[in-house]
Amino acid sequence: MPLSDLPPCERLALLLDFDGTLVELAPTPESVVIPPGLGALLARLSARLSGALALVSGRPLADIDRFLPGVPAAIAGEHGGVFRLAPNAPVSRPDLPAVPEAWREAGLRLVAAHQGARYEPKARGFVIHYRAIPEAEEALRAPLAAMVAEDPAHFLLMPSHMAWEIRPRGADKGSAVRTLLRDPRFRGRVPLFIGDDVTDADGMAAARAAGGQGFFVADRFGDPAGVRRWLGTLAGA
Repeated sequence: MPLSDLPPCERLALLLDFDGTLVELAPTPESVVIPPGLGALLARLSARLSGALALVSGRPLADIDRFLPGVPAAIAGEHGGVFRLAPNAPVSRPDLPAVPEAWREAGLRLVAAHQGARYEPKARGFVIHYRAIPEAEEALRAPLAAMVAEDPAHFLLMPSHMAWEIRPRGADKGSAVRTLLRDPRFRGRVPLFIGDDVTDADGMAAARAAGGQGFFVADRFGDPAGVRRWLGTLAGA
């Protein structure tokens, strides 16, 4: 579906990834640069959509709040492992397992053994980033895969942009989209999911299953700046 064929804002629900979609990727998660005016753009967009705007990210809620304080959007963090449907709404979490503490300790030891790798904790899992040492991709993957092989019914190893993440099964961006679409602000609208990574494919599939669309940034917009330009047009239309 061309962008020009999307329904008007009165019928659209917009679900956006964060890193690589709204903002450019950075060497480390904390070094992301928020473009001037992004918060104001999202506020205008939320008003145009009557609140049917969500950020669907692998990041914890605290990260989104730090980068976009008070953003008037629903937020699904940790790949659908945590939800907040409005800035002052209560936080909810699906009932999912957390990785064993021994796995966290092993992940920290693995990072210590590979200078340049970074450990990012999450409530129920963790991520190991290797952007600074891409040659270590397999050396980091193999021991993490061995951990998951101890309990594959409950956990999986997911690739991301120069990173490996161990997280519980049952939370992905597809489940996040399905949960958000049950909210009254989103219900009955045509969902559009925009993302840039393999982890976003589940969200796109869920949007399509609900009668909507899913677009990869590179295919439709070129880069996050292109996404922001399109969102600006949509917000000001």
